[in-house]
Amino acid sequence: MSQTIRERTEQEEYSRLSPLAAKSAEAKRAREEKECQIRTKFQRDRDRILHSKPFRRLKHKTQVYIAPIGDHFRTRMTHSLEVAQICRTIGRGLRLNEDLIEAIALGHDVGHTPFGHVGEETLASIVGHFEHNEQSVRIFTVLTGNGKGMNLTEEVLDGILHHTGEGIPKTLEGQIVKIGDRIAYLCHDYDDALRAELLKIEDLPPVVKKVLGNTTSEMISTMVTDMIYSSMNSSYIRLSEEVAQAMDEFRHFMFERVYLSDTLKEERKKGKLIVEILFDYYTHHPELLPSEYLVWAEGNLTKAVTDYIAGLTDNYAISTFRHFFIPRE
Repeated sequence: MSQTIRERTEQEEYSRLSPLAAKSAEAKRAREEKECQIRTKFQRDRDRILHSKPFRRLKHKTQVYIAPIGDHFRTRMTHSLEVAQICRTIGRGLRLNEDLIEAIALGHDVGHTPFGHVGEETLASIVGHFEHNEQSVRIFTVLTGNGKGMNLTEEVLDGILHHTGEGIPKTLEGQIVKIGDRIAYLCHDYDDALRAELLKIEDLPPVVKKVLGNTTSEMISTMVTDMIYSSMNSSYIRLSEEVAQAMDEFRHFMFERVYLSDTLKEERKKGKLIVEILFDYYTHHPELLPSEYLVWAEGNLTKAVTDYIAGLTDNYAISTFRHFFIPRE
């Protein structure tokens, strides 16, 4: 039998990509399955994520602004697409596996709750522990495919799990997403903050303007270029010390002036209240949960409610709250 397109692509990776790159032919799944004639394992993972309901729900999940007025503010979906593109550029510069990078980037935030990090923090305070990266993995291994998950490769799941927090992804591709995610959200949240008139360009700390630049485009270009040249022929992905320090200063500035700002505090309180009330309501009325959630949680009601609430979009959480608790006109 002649060589398939997938086999040809897998073979080409060994000559085209860096010796340090993850190779599609070596990728592992928890359950063996028949290979595609056209696509590699990483390409199939990317497509499974892109065509999934959890990914589609990201278009109505908060990035920073809860139910923003205007069409141009980022959502979790646009953020994920921007992460994928930034990280593919870095991956191409380092001759790493762009398909693996794209799969991790598209799937890294599907576990985010409604109302962004305030929803995540609220669930954590209710149940004791909740992290969106862990929920992303749970979605792809349990809460899809009728309880069987999507059977994604270990490399993709590892990159998603360790895109945030202290753990380091095993692949260089995953490490790119870990830093590239931060580049994307800092620069684009800054751009949205300018649009919302929460910030002015002159508010940026001097070291950020000096090292990274004034505009979103300049900042991304500076950090992407620095990552490529600092990580070339290296066994791990990094930024230069100067750029890394400027990024840390930029992040501190964004938390102080945007993420935890008094301007957004009231909306954050409203999002927190909705999550708390809905969680309590479904806990006392489990019959209102879709029946499969209790099955997937193996009868654990708290876990079932957590899975369901975490999957809600901002819009659906608000409309559900209104349905249950606001009198109809």
